[in-house]
Formats: sequence, C-alpha cells, structure tokens
Amino acid sequence: MSHTPIASSESVDDDFDALAARALRLDIERVSHAFEIKGQTFRVLDDVSLHVDAGEFVALLGPSGSGKSTLLRLAAGLDVPRSGQILEDGLRVTGPGPSRLLVFQEATLFPWLTVWQNVAAGLDARGLLPAQTSRVDDILRLVKLDSFAQAYPHQLSGGMAQRAAIARALVNHPRLLLLDEPFGKLDSLTRLNMQNELLGLWRSQGFTALLVTHDVEEALLLADRVIVFSDRPARIVSEIVVDKLHPRRRDDADLVELRRQLLETLGVSHDV
Repeated sequence: MSHTPIASSESVDDDFDALAARALRLDIERVSHAFEIKGQTFRVLDDVSLHVDAGEFVALLGPSGSGKSTLLRLAAGLDVPRSGQILEDGLRVTGPGPSRLLVFQEATLFPWLTVWQNVAAGLDARGLLPAQTSRVDDILRLVKLDSFAQAYPHQLSGGMAQRAAIARALVNHPRLLLLDEPFGKLDSLTRLNMQNELLGLWRSQGFTALLVTHDVEEALLLADRVIVFSDRPARIVSEIVVDKLHPRRRDDADLVELRRQLLETLGVSHDV
C-alpha cells in the first residue's frame, strides 16, 4: 500500500488547496447531550449546531465543564448524542473511525512501548504497519522526534510526549484532528513552540482541526473561527471570524481588539 508523501514547508502554500481536499466537513446539527450520575441528569449540551468546512481550523472557548470536551468525544464517535446528529461529509457519525482522531491534554502514551512503537500502534492494530513503516519514520521526522524513535515515554519532556501523541494521530492520515487542550499542561515557552508546530502541521497535512482551549490568545493565533460556549448546558453564544493571515502576532491591533471582545463575552475584564 502506498502512502501519501509529506509536503515540505517550502511547498505548503502551493499545495494547501490540494491538501485541504483531503480534509472532511463536519456538521453538528442540533446536538443535545446529558449524563446520568447517581440518578440525576446533568445536561451538558443544549441544541448545539456548528458547521466546520473542510480544511478549516476552529477553536472552542468557554467555561470549564461547559461541554466542549464532550462535543469532541461526540465528533470522534466515542459517544452518541442524546439528540441531534453529527455528520462527516454528509454521513452520520455512528462510531469511532481513523478519519476522526482525538488528541487529549495528557499524551497517554503506552509506557512499555518506544516512541516509534507508540506512533505505529494505530497502523499496527489495523494491520497496515508492514506496508507503512516508512510513514512512521516520515511522521517522526515531521514532528522532530526521529532522534528519539527508540526512547521510552518516561525519557521525553512534556512537549516531546505531546508531539509523539500528535504524531500517533497524524500517522493514520486523519481528515479531522480533534484537540482537547493539547498544550494545557505545558510550560509557557514549550506551549508557544507547540502552537507554531501545530499550525505548521495543519498547513502541511491539510486536515480539518477542532481545538478546545481556555487560552484566548491561542485561539486567536491559530483558528479561522473562534466559537464561544455558555456555561452548562452549553449553547453557542458567540462566533468570531479571525480574518488574518498566518503567522499572526500577539500585539496585532486587530487581534488585541478581538481578544477584548472574547474576554468580554466570557465575562472577564478586558484589562486582564
């Protein structure tokens, strides 16, 4: 089985439209969800509709516990919504699939496997590894972990472990990457570097991205659109289009104004 070659950074702009054709469109239509805990019903999502175009990068902001992570699990097919539906290119999502992969805040690597084996685990489970070993090597080079291919997770820094987790998703050719606060536990400098690396991967690999974050600046630096959720049960209360080319600067006057608007929507003083 052949594998898709990885675009170099020099060819990203020329190839971006072609790469985006590999991405999928995600349609979340009037989704509501709830959990039963000790006989009580906790409503998490309330009539949420969101349409994400193929190749788009969308960030979700909102209070802790408002249902953003739950929405990612539903989009990944790990749970089924109580009502409404989620569509992948017009087809209803009924379960997990390799085209929709979720990256968690914790790297969740298998501690008994090397970095190479962790990244290859999905291909191995699907019986594809013998034909795609070079794909694993390519992805490790892409995320700058090729020198650590034979290292074990406990030998990695937090940022390196998260790069390995992202590589484990990318090696499966995902058309939608779902990111649940992937940099939330990293130090500030590593976080900034990882944001840039994620942006480069999105542009070079052409997947659709849906990112949950509590970092307003992160959302504005990365996303095409920022969606703001209310407290639980979550509804969409605001949507901001970030019409700025990459790379973006934190001190850009337009982004500073958008940051003020988002913080105001979230109920936080714009002086913060």
